[in-house]
Amino acid sequence: MKIEVDQDKCVGAGQCVFAAAEVFDQRDSDGVVELLEENPPEEQWDAVREAAMVCPAAAITVHER
Repeated sequence: MKIEVDQDKCVGAGQCVFAAAEVFDQRDSDGVVELLEENPPEEQWDAVREAAMVCPAAAITVHER
């Protein structure tokens, strides 16, 4: 799995952090998503998929391998 985030689309809702805090964070200055792990371990995959699904701005793209 590989993850991409589009910071320009992000609205700072933070749903990704709630779903997968080990993979996503938010910038302190404006709340925009920060990707902590581009290629997360398999045990994080379900959480990452959920984060992408609940993102209100569709700013997270998950590439399955």
